Amino acid sequence: MKQLQGIAASAGVAMGRAFLYSTPLPAIEPKPIADPQSEIERLNKAIEHVDRELSRLEADTEKRIGRAEAEVFSAHRLILIDPSFREEIERTIRSERIQAEAAVQRVTATLKAMFEGMENDYFRTRSVDVADVGARLLRSLVGIASSGWEQVHEPVVVVADELMPSDTAQMDASLILGILTAGGGPSSHVAILARSLGIPAVVGLGPEVLAISPGTWVIVDGQEGQVILDPDVDTQQTYLRLRQDRQARLDQALKNAAQPVILPDDTRVTVAANIGSVREAERVLPFGGEGVGLLRTEFLFLDRASAPTEDEQYEAYLTISTLLQNHLLIIRTLDIGGDKSVPYLSLPHESNPFLGKRGLRFTLDQPELFKTQLRAILRAAHGRQIAIMFPMVTTHAEILAARAMVEEAQRELLARQQPFGEPQIGIMVEVPAAALCADLLAAEVDFLSIGTNDLTQYTLAADRTNPLVRSIADHFHPAVLRLIYQTIQYAHAKGIWVGMCGELAGEVLAAPLLLGMGLDEFSMAPASIPFVKETLRRWSREEAAALVEPALAQRDSAAVIAFLQERAKK
Repeated sequence: MKQLQGIAASAGVAMGRAFLYSTPLPAIEPKPIADPQSEIERLNKAIEHVDRELSRLEADTEKRIGRAEAEVFSAHRLILIDPSFREEIERTIRSERIQAEAAVQRVTATLKAMFEGMENDYFRTRSVDVADVGARLLRSLVGIASSGWEQVHEPVVVVADELMPSDTAQMDASLILGILTAGGGPSSHVAILARSLGIPAVVGLGPEVLAISPGTWVIVDGQEGQVILDPDVDTQQTYLRLRQDRQARLDQALKNAAQPVILPDDTRVTVAANIGSVREAERVLPFGGEGVGLLRTEFLFLDRASAPTEDEQYEAYLTISTLLQNHLLIIRTLDIGGDKSVPYLSLPHESNPFLGKRGLRFTLDQPELFKTQLRAILRAAHGRQIAIMFPMVTTHAEILAARAMVEEAQRELLARQQPFGEPQIGIMVEVPAAALCADLLAAEVDFLSIGTNDLTQYTLAADRTNPLVRSIADHFHPAVLRLIYQTIQYAHAKGIWVGMCGELAGEVLAAPLLLGMGLDEFSMAPASIPFVKETLRRWSREEAAALVEPALAQRDSAAVIAFLQERAKK
């Protein structure tokens, strides 16, 4: 029995035989050619063929999964038809006098290496897209149509170096028990897709995972990021019980998920969802969500050649609001920077983008881009429960500047004679400065929403995307909890409500503590909603409040967790 540690990408437990997936690619040796023009004609025909193939994949993926997931193939088509990409391959064919296959392989490898060498996580991730396009061109040139999935006839745990978007688009999800990859991170394509499909996944396992023999019995723990090879009978039984217990708890929790959380003192606590696409919005109400506490609007801006228009954004917000049956929808304005970037916005290179121009800092410097989004939100808010939330707020002046932008967007809509709503306006508290000055910031907004992912990394100086400091970046740390408690107290003193849309809100163990602190709204991944609702119903506000002082007095995260676990048992 052997254990591997990777990055938790999609929660859940899977058990099954390993299937080593590899995209079939021919070995290409450069060969001298007599007629470069005929090779260029072969290249052009292959590009046309792959373009048609990507168009079909885009339409099929949108139908089966959703528009946001299909956008990646639109981005692949942009790479494919980019004149500079084609011209570089043609130049290589002419200057090196080698066949089209070898030229494609050489140019693709150069571009892939260039992207992989970039510091920005978004651009490093794009190296996979370049490799995907190059592989498709190669298969087209040599006449290989196989995807590799035809070998899967029964449920398996897929093991791969990296699953490219076109790979996952063609797989039969009903036969995939779990996914393990050597590369990738929590924001990689395969991680996002696995979460969308509810498939347990662990990524970033390193080359060691590729040494797994086909057919090896594997356990995937997508919650802890652990993989167990050749587990003994006792270990299998332990994880089988974990999987069964989780399913049983989910089935039980789902029975009452639609019911609100009403405490013994008749206080109602809102439990909402964090979503990042129209497809995810479809899961909110079935899992008991009472609205959306965080709509990540980046899905509208990523993997495309230009920013979405006002009407595109308006239609997306309107569609999501309709799916929520007019429950509150909190739309976070564009949060670009840090671990997310968009090529067409020409963001400057920063040595530490997490401490640079991201979130509201960026959009305030892009007034037309910002106002376009604000106008779309304001239009969608007409007659609907929609709120605006600004990310990465640090100073009082930023809030005033953002509100001025909202007013300007309203004036522009008035001039057009287009109706618009008067949404609530809130900010995310994810910078320690905002938490420490929450009393000053609260005077300018209608609500605060605590983003514990960034608040944790900034408070503890531990990059939340770096596996080397994963043990330090713990949101149960007393320093983080004290900032959360102070933020809630300051906001309530100013008469406004407080939500939380960070990962901590979806932690069952943290739910009573946050309730005791006075948190008004919990927002999380839809699948966590039934469990958190079930937990909250077991506590009165007074019982939960008794947890706060002793929890904040603990010495570290481990002590806080041990304390909460002991109280939960009682």
